[in-house]
Amino acid sequence: MILFLLTFFTLYGGVHAYAFFRTRSAFGFGPGAGISLALWMGAMVVMPFLIRAFERHELELAARTAAYIGYLWMAVLFLFFCGSLAFDLVNLMGRIAGWAVRKDLSLLLIPSRLAFLMSLCLALVISVYGYFEAGNIRTERLRIETSKLPAGIDRLTIVQISDVHLGLIVRCKRMEKILDIVRAEKPDIFISTGDLVDAQINHLPGLVELLQEVDARYGKFAITGNHEYYAGLDKALAFTRACGFTLLRGAAVSSGVINIAGVNDPTGVQMKLEKPVSEKALLASLPRHKFTLFLKHRPVFSKEAAGLFDLQLSGHTHKGQIWPFTYLSALTYPLNAGRFDRADGSILYVSRGTGTWGPPIRFLSPPEVTVIELVRKRV
Repeated sequence: MILFLLTFFTLYGGVHAYAFFRTRSAFGFGPGAGISLALWMGAMVVMPFLIRAFERHELELAARTAAYIGYLWMAVLFLFFCGSLAFDLVNLMGRIAGWAVRKDLSLLLIPSRLAFLMSLCLALVISVYGYFEAGNIRTERLRIETSKLPAGIDRLTIVQISDVHLGLIVRCKRMEKILDIVRAEKPDIFISTGDLVDAQINHLPGLVELLQEVDARYGKFAITGNHEYYAGLDKALAFTRACGFTLLRGAAVSSGVINIAGVNDPTGVQMKLEKPVSEKALLASLPRHKFTLFLKHRPVFSKEAAGLFDLQLSGHTHKGQIWPFTYLSALTYPLNAGRFDRADGSILYVSRGTGTWGPPIRFLSPPEVTVIELVRKRV
């Protein structure tokens, strides 16, 4: 926890410090304006922790207001930071070119105030666009031919949601839109691959009823993501079960048509709440003549599970959620979004996520509901 806090305050505080000095360089303000800006930025650095404190004390209005202010600011600041760095890089290259050719190329450099204003405008425009893109839920389709469907079933529809992050920002209105898409696909199996909830979940009226209304012929199944642990595991599990999901926590079932196995997010082991489960032992216990669906929140292939499943569904990455954070996300999880085929014939599909975490914004990473069609392979 201490390492996390040090990392967070170093990185987020550092971005604020950069923005502060870029602002001062552009406008040259006096002590009064400087102190005011520093106080505002200081408040924004600690805002995520204030939000959680408001939630713990069940101050819902204060928590929701702080969440919108703090997380929208986070998005604008991140985009401003990226744009400003890009202009700094352009100016640096111009200075290096001038030194190399021994000429004064200062007229080609972008003035500090212009660079600041262009970065800010770009950040604001992208943030407004991204706010609406976050609500523009796409339907992604995946078709898999398999010889492992039982007799009499030629097609099976699996619908996946992931990383919805129900909480202060993503609530009934967004959930209704998501579930309209799910119901329209008439799923045979309905899947949630973790992070259904986000942090504290004290006030989520109506959401259980919405999810209960979704019917799936062969069942609704869910696994834990990291945020189920942050939300308070017992509350998160009770909420998920109340929605009608069967939780697979290092467990496997046979739905009658396919095998479905699921494992907990490793956060539970890191928090010493549970012990790790052998994926090999779990998957090896299943009949191989049936199609095996493996649910795992984080998009990581386990060598020990190689060849023991047909399709792994994951999420977690959000594909970075806000470009260019996509590149940082991909450093940690190279299998960042989309379909990946293994040499052993198994497939990994990584959802971009259906909701948003933190900033209610997506840019070049639209939310998705994933529809997987298993189709009998014709011999």
